[in-house]
Amino acid sequence: MNLSDLEQKIDYRFQDKALLQTALTHSSYANEKGAGTLYNERLEFLGDSVLGIITAEYLFSNHRDFPEGELTKVRAALVCEKALHRFADEIELGQFLYLGKGELHTGGRNRPSILADAFEALIAAIYLDGGMEQAKRFVLRFVTAAQNDAIEMNTDYKTKLQEIIQKNPEERIEYATIGEQGPDHDKRFVVAVKLNSNIIGEGTGRSKKQAEQLAAKEALRLMGL
Repeated sequence: MNLSDLEQKIDYRFQDKALLQTALTHSSYANEKGAGTLYNERLEFLGDSVLGIITAEYLFSNHRDFPEGELTKVRAALVCEKALHRFADEIELGQFLYLGKGELHTGGRNRPSILADAFEALIAAIYLDGGMEQAKRFVLRFVTAAQNDAIEMNTDYKTKLQEIIQKNPEERIEYATIGEQGPDHDKRFVVAVKLNSNIIGEGTGRSKKQAEQLAAKEALRLMGL
């Protein structure tokens, strides 16, 4: 794959191709090439801030009913390493990275920390090359698609359900994993919430924790709450 393939994936053409190359260059590659080879750590620093302000502004403008604490939690879920790794995988960013031989041999193209850092560096490169509007267009492609998952993960439906059930001391709530779906790198868990052994809701999520929250949400919905 060459850089034009990546430009096609991200739907952005760089005026300064050197910026893109730097964003994709890991320090291990620069160390092997010697003095003068630029790598992406400085871009990563800038990209982190650009990502943060774009995400914060979007959540502030589009979720006016969220208090500050909830906005903070959702933003954190959207800019964390796990989320950025997933975003990077969506554009196969690992295939375009310049890595040293050691990193290549130890799975560097798939390492979450390397991919997350490179994704932030790519944001910075787009920002420097095309301005904030281009950076925003790129970032929001991922943030808008991932926001619902992030919101679900940070809404505590389990606690809400537990508070309702606790009004009847003899009632008992438990959660059970009843299935798994998808390949290992994109697995989904299916969880059932049971009230006294009777299933009252099911949820499917990227983690068991998320699936439990969605099962509790479904139970609340069926209760009319």
